[in-house]
Amino acid sequence: MMIKEILSQLPEPFTGEELFDHLTDSVFFIKNASGEYLVVNETLVQRSGVRDKGDVIGRTAEQLLQPPLGQRYTDQDQRVIETGRPLLAQLELHLYSSGIVGWCITTKLPLKNSSGKVVGLVGISQDLRLPNYETDEYSHIAAALEHAEKNLSSPPSVEKLASIAKMSRYQLDRRMRHIFGITTGQWLMKARIDLAENLLAETSHSIATIALESGYADQSAFTRQFRRATGLSPREYRAVRTNQ
Repeated sequence: MMIKEILSQLPEPFTGEELFDHLTDSVFFIKNASGEYLVVNETLVQRSGVRDKGDVIGRTAEQLLQPPLGQRYTDQDQRVIETGRPLLAQLELHLYSSGIVGWCITTKLPLKNSSGKVVGLVGISQDLRLPNYETDEYSHIAAALEHAEKNLSSPPSVEKLASIAKMSRYQLDRRMRHIFGITTGQWLMKARIDLAENLLAETSHSIATIALESGYADQSAFTRQFRRATGLSPREYRAVRTNQ
């Protein structure tokens, strides 16, 4: 029996909602062309700090999350809807109204009708997995990652880390993808942003000082990279974390 035949026999359209309700490490949603939530899973409800799905359905991310958190996701949605181009495996630091902060890999795909018009989108943000630090596989790259973490103010190149790990750049990237789910370059960016966001949240250091401590040549370069990763400027991020 073909999949269309099976789906045609179901009393309601299959959205995957019940399945994704059981995945606590993933945020799942379907939105219409206006960016309003039509289907969400329980993980999104919990991380948004609301009571139930009824508090989410019919709202945009900008309406659901306190300013300026939701604007970034609404802008993303509109780019996918307006261009018809998917957003694939983007590494992002998510900051929810509930206070949960964490790195995710986000993918958003346009939904098109029979005429090819984009009528909405479906998306998932999966938590970045933590490695098993006890495995031999991790031990082969541990020295390289330790070197990077100790030198974030002057971050080493991927080639330097590959040399420390006694691997080619390709071999190191393959190992990093298997262990972390991201490339070595993405891991380096994440480590620098992690340091920066901790300093923003826990110290009163100036943004210029934090930029230098995180390995950025100047504050403007740091601000651009931080905004790409979080959707917020360092100043906005510090304000949100301070007020939570």
